[in-house]
Amino acid sequence: MPLAFAAADAPALPLHVLEPGDVDLWVAQQSDAVRAWVNASNFKGALGAALMIPGPDGAPERALVGYGTAAQRARVRFALAGAVPQLAPGTYRIAEGLPAGDAATESLGWLLSGYGFARYHGTVPDVPDLVAPDGVDAARTEILATSEALTRDLINTPASDMGPEALEQAARDLAAAFGARVAVTKGQTLLDENFPMIHAVGRAAVQEPRLVDLRWGDAGPRLTLVGKGVCFDTGGLNIKPGSSMGLMKKDMGGAANVLGLARMIMALDLPVQLRVLIPAVENSISADSFRPQDILTSRKGLTVEINNTDAEGRLVLADALALADEEQPDLVISMATLTGAARVAVGPDLAPFYVDDDAVAAALADGGRRMADPLWRMPFWTPYEAMIEPGIADLDNAPSGGFAGSITAALFLRRFVTETPRYVHFDIYGWQPSSAPGRTKGGFLQGPRAILAGLPELLNL
Repeated sequence: MPLAFAAADAPALPLHVLEPGDVDLWVAQQSDAVRAWVNASNFKGALGAALMIPGPDGAPERALVGYGTAAQRARVRFALAGAVPQLAPGTYRIAEGLPAGDAATESLGWLLSGYGFARYHGTVPDVPDLVAPDGVDAARTEILATSEALTRDLINTPASDMGPEALEQAARDLAAAFGARVAVTKGQTLLDENFPMIHAVGRAAVQEPRLVDLRWGDAGPRLTLVGKGVCFDTGGLNIKPGSSMGLMKKDMGGAANVLGLARMIMALDLPVQLRVLIPAVENSISADSFRPQDILTSRKGLTVEINNTDAEGRLVLADALALADEEQPDLVISMATLTGAARVAVGPDLAPFYVDDDAVAAALADGGRRMADPLWRMPFWTPYEAMIEPGIADLDNAPSGGFAGSITAALFLRRFVTETPRYVHFDIYGWQPSSAPGRTKGGFLQGPRAILAGLPELLNL
């Protein structure tokens, strides 16, 4: 089912969006029959409540949905979407009650209510249609919803069908749809082209490790997105316990999110030179696995002591970031499901990000607030640099001690972006633990809508 609005001139039932304090006034203005029906149904405007109002022939002639209080709405991402499954099939048009400032967010949530992952079982939700509210850019909102669906689909697909080869193909399919160019370096060629850490992490897997390089646009500021594409993470020789391996199909969530963001940028035809770099690997176990205490030499020339093979994401990102940095683009952004420490710090709902530039941080945070894509700034805390310096090599991929794990991982990555003034790193989760309005359980997008909203300021578009 396409995540799209109904035609602007489609026949549609009026939908009245009411807060609890507005219900009595609205009811008082209605006919005796409607007043009796609403009162008998005990509709009070509660968040997520819905009520169909029949006409003289018994067929629905309009509907009410509860919008709750401001305090209640602050606890959900898409307040209106909670009522969508309770509405009768059909097409609806917002008649009143939805604040203009909420219309774009709530209409996006309505579209996302129609997402479902049915590749292996079941069907997608059959939700009612909505005519885009006045003032909402329907085409843009549809692009946001369809791009998020791409991200969710990629994360939800298990590693049996989303290994490095399939992730590469997803990038190629996206490129073909928008006239982008793709180059791929894989296998032994990674060593020949000086991507030793990508090769080391992925060499034990059946599917060869690779670096996917997508380019689009020939004019404008240069934006480079780098996404962690670890299609499954066993932990390597430092093997994860089974309980920690259960969600590792989502360890390519950084790649899925940058592909979703790239789709938004290309579909909206933003005037940028876009580059997307995805190191696509599987961290497997074999006689050829890289080992604890190995010392790897990165593309940047920095040596890295391996103190935990389960800290592999920063290794593949490091080589990709070094390549990105060689072009000195206007902005480099990396996204990765990188550390459990980030989840301990902010939980699954917030996307923590790191940046040294206060203006960039403010633009991204503001974008997150406007786009229902919440972010939380974390510090590139320079005094912790010593924690990632083991003495025997330039860098340690897994500092001991257990402190500041997300920060030290971010500091590690920053060492590979030395020529580009503005670098942002997102340590995302990419997974919705339980279903919520507009967000089904499973893979989901974290950060791209906020980034998209911030790009006009960040790149002077």
